[in-house]
Amino acid sequence: MKTYYSPTHEYVRVDGNIGYIGITDYAQNALGNVVYVDMPETGDDVTAGEDFGAVESVKAASDLISPVSGAVVEVNEHLIDNPRLINENAVENWIIKVEMTDLSELDDLMDEDAYNKLVASEKH
Repeated sequence: MKTYYSPTHEYVRVDGNIGYIGITDYAQNALGNVVYVDMPETGDDVTAGEDFGAVESVKAASDLISPVSGAVVEVNEHLIDNPRLINENAVENWIIKVEMTDLSELDDLMDEDAYNKLVASEKH
């Protein structure tokens, strides 16, 4: 699976036309202990560049911005009872699984090298 990154610190891991969307390790680290994840319902549509939920931590709340458009085919039910899974492994503990409707939107996202450069520039 190839992973793409948005400037708002979400990732999408792509498997065919299915995208696993979550927040990056950098984002979970900045938030601190995640205490709640607000997710859409299965069947809802998400739109690239628009929010689809929020992550709340003991320090802050942060909107989740979808990197791609599509229909939510699954939400990560494990996060309902144990949102701290995101802190344990942000990439493995995706938030929503989306059937993408426009694969060309991936062209607007960053690869890992470009994302790492963005993160490095934000740390200074």
